[in-house]
Amino acid sequence: MRKLFSFVQGSIDELTTNVSWPKWSELQSSSALVLLASIIFAIVIGLIDFAFKYVLQSIY
Repeated sequence: MRKLFSFVQGSIDELTTNVSWPKWSELQSSSALVLLASIIFAIVIGLIDFAFKYVLQSIY
């Protein structure tokens, strides 16, 4: 039980003192970038799907 308590205490200490957390503005800009990239990726995949559908319908 002592090892478990020591592990939890060490983990909390690591997360509160040794980890550098990003600022709120950095998180917002990163989230916006991920959202934009996801939208662009979805549009590209949608266009590819549409093109395959068109090609396959014209063949068959």
